[in-house]
Amino acid sequence: MTLTELFTRAGVEPIALVGDADITSMVMDSRKVVHQSLFVCMPGTTADSHAYLASAAAQGATAAIVRSPEALLEAQRRGMAAAQLPADADAFSSVIWRVCDTFFDHPTRDMQVVGVTGTNGKTTTAWLIREMLQSLGVRCGYLGTLGFQLADEQRELPNTTPLVVDLYNLLAEARDKGMQAIAMEVSSHALNERRVEGVEFDVGVFTNLTQDHLDYHSSMEDYADAKRRLFLELPSHSQKRFVAALNMDDGAAARLAHDFDGPKVSYWDSDCTYDLGLESVRVMVDGIEGVMCAGSSKVKFQACLGGSYNVENLLSASAALLGLGYELGYIANALSEARPVPGRFEAVPNEAGIAILVDYAHTPDALEKLLDAVRPLTKGRVITVFGCGGDRDKTKRPKMARAASERSDVTVVTSDNPRTEDPQAILDEVLTGIVPGCDSAAIIDRAEAIAHAIKMAQPGDAVVIAGKGHENYQIIGRTKFPMDDRDLARTALEERSATPQY
Repeated sequence: MTLTELFTRAGVEPIALVGDADITSMVMDSRKVVHQSLFVCMPGTTADSHAYLASAAAQGATAAIVRSPEALLEAQRRGMAAAQLPADADAFSSVIWRVCDTFFDHPTRDMQVVGVTGTNGKTTTAWLIREMLQSLGVRCGYLGTLGFQLADEQRELPNTTPLVVDLYNLLAEARDKGMQAIAMEVSSHALNERRVEGVEFDVGVFTNLTQDHLDYHSSMEDYADAKRRLFLELPSHSQKRFVAALNMDDGAAARLAHDFDGPKVSYWDSDCTYDLGLESVRVMVDGIEGVMCAGSSKVKFQACLGGSYNVENLLSASAALLGLGYELGYIANALSEARPVPGRFEAVPNEAGIAILVDYAHTPDALEKLLDAVRPLTKGRVITVFGCGGDRDKTKRPKMARAASERSDVTVVTSDNPRTEDPQAILDEVLTGIVPGCDSAAIIDRAEAIAHAIKMAQPGDAVVIAGKGHENYQIIGRTKFPMDDRDLARTALEERSATPQY
């Protein structure tokens, strides 16, 4: 289609429109431009993408979407047709999704789409939904913290929920490659910035709300309001019947249940009076089993993931499938075939008699739940290694330390992803939350910290390495350096085996 046709079909009136051109792709990264691309200059916090108009034109872009009269003239000088949209980021975001949805021909209308939001559990829940649907014969993709996955394809993403142009490219790719469904994490940033506007969800899952991202949101109320948009605002843009799956053990989700007047699946892992619940639950290091209840139906289940906090995650995923219309027996069978999510309560096998667990827990609530899950499964001491990321919510740093030191026999504070902050300054802030009298150490180098914890561990102890989970890098400054907690643990185990133990 042409640029003019695109805006006409989208029902969007640009501030100005100069020229016209055929367009066959729509991108926001000048490095992805090909012949007849529409190059979108997106609002940015670190760079102005208008600076890449010349590069986009040189690589074959025939049209551009810009946000200023000067950029409109620049695009015209470069031989591109161009449309000007509002410069204000919110105003821009409120219309660009319509252009994307139209250009990519409403990609989510042809797939079942499950969106998972909440502070903790998004990744595991979305992963389980994908695994369970796959086991039921549904070609299902995944999009979130673990990247973008279709069948055997996998690639990393810079954001949990990509920016709108990239997101629509991925959703269209999933549809065009035959995906029948997609399970995606929906971050509060994405909801606040309208990245998922126009996505037609079949089910939305609200896992929980605890402190996180207060470096971005002005308050917990603002954070909660962003999450609520998935349920209270987005369905109005959809032609689908939207079902809300809500964790009634969480206050924010319970309040949402009161405000949401559409179809819903209420669930609680310890109360079978809701639409979905559990009873007779047994939790192990590498598995969970029990009975799933939905109305008068009861079915036994087994899941290949351990830890008590995963009880809530498997129930969240099961509630999503119930919302999609699957019967309880099919859900329980699908759950038994789901593979555990990488980097979430992931054990590092060893012959030292030590339980070594790698987990992504990076909020106070997630760390509390993780350590509360480890304690009853551990005969000896719990040794916890964790850090806090730089350029992120500073108020949670002492809270993380308190959560760890209150629940661990030994706490080792180290670097996470320091980014542009001084690692020692981050550690100093974290250490203010260590409970007085608790056994603790501070070691900036993460490899050394993990080796220290594993070296001191005795048979029967558990070493919990929290904060990075599946990540295979560490961000120092603005550079990603290769680093994987699982590999660091294996190296430490090799060094331990080579050193006599007394």
